[in-house]
Amino acid sequence: MLLPSAAFMSHARPRAVARWLFVVAALIVAMVVVGGITRLTESGLSITRWQPVSGIVPPLNDAAWQAEFDRYKRIPEYAAFNRDMTLAGFKAIFFWEYLHRLLGRVIGLAFALPLLWFAVKRQIPRGYGIRLVALLAMGGLQGGIGWWMVASGLSERTDVSHLRLAVHLVTALVILAGLVWTALDLMQLHRDRLATPARLAPAALLGLGLLFVQIVWGAFTAGLDAGYAFASWPLMGDSLFPAGVPLTGTLADAVDNPVMVQFIHRWLAFAVGAALFWLAVRATRRGSRAGFVVVGLVTLQIFLGIATLMTGVLIEVAVAHQANAALLLIATVFAAHRIGIRKAFV
Repeated sequence: MLLPSAAFMSHARPRAVARWLFVVAALIVAMVVVGGITRLTESGLSITRWQPVSGIVPPLNDAAWQAEFDRYKRIPEYAAFNRDMTLAGFKAIFFWEYLHRLLGRVIGLAFALPLLWFAVKRQIPRGYGIRLVALLAMGGLQGGIGWWMVASGLSERTDVSHLRLAVHLVTALVILAGLVWTALDLMQLHRDRLATPARLAPAALLGLGLLFVQIVWGAFTAGLDAGYAFASWPLMGDSLFPAGVPLTGTLADAVDNPVMVQFIHRWLAFAVGAALFWLAVRATRRGSRAGFVVVGLVTLQIFLGIATLMTGVLIEVAVAHQANAALLLIATVFAAHRIGIRKAFV
């Protein structure tokens, strides 16, 4: 006769739950890419209302399209930059924001419904239910953060707050990292039913911490259009840091000044690269190929960042830079998880 805990584990399907989490993670990567396109095409303020349920239906006739366009005409962005926009032009920017929000809804359903199914079937291993519910709650919060971000550009500003943009992006990537880490814990549990969750080792904490700081400054760079400040590398114009830039000597310079934000983002990349290289070495010593992937992706990320600057923030290059950041985060989580496993599997 099975003990209660053993009986519960007999129903658990850690590998199935892990595979589902990897699918949701892939959807979030797609969401990050579409979000980058939405930002770069200045499409984020095209939908001026938050309708979590009814908003899934786009305008279906000319009258509905004109009404949506008329609402867009009331915000400062239209008055400042798009007075000559046609209805066809509006439809083009509407598409990206609509797709971004639609993907958010799809991700919500792709997470919530299978979670309910696994819970009803008692297939979630013991100890993981709370973690999965917390990730679901963060996903719901992310929807609210997204609207909070958009709302910042609807009345007094002509764009969204770069601070709120950073919160929105970082929250998405924290969820992504949490999904991947949890999936890896579950795959470990699939191999050994006595396995315990991996710990966050110091090298992993340093690498992931610096990577997230760099992502924050990447969001500041995007939100302030700081990438357009200087299209040269390694110098900014004729010097390492341009003369004559008005600075206050406070923390606000690092957060609100486009030139300083670009300067921090371009050079912090090398500190992040060094930390991730050390993490990669540690992971490789533990037998993980993720270390090689981390080194390759961080190198590619630096080159894409330089290319983004030198092409004048060409959309294709900038989107590749953002997409690669998400992939680098995933690879880093794989490497961090490997060195945090208390018992290595051969």
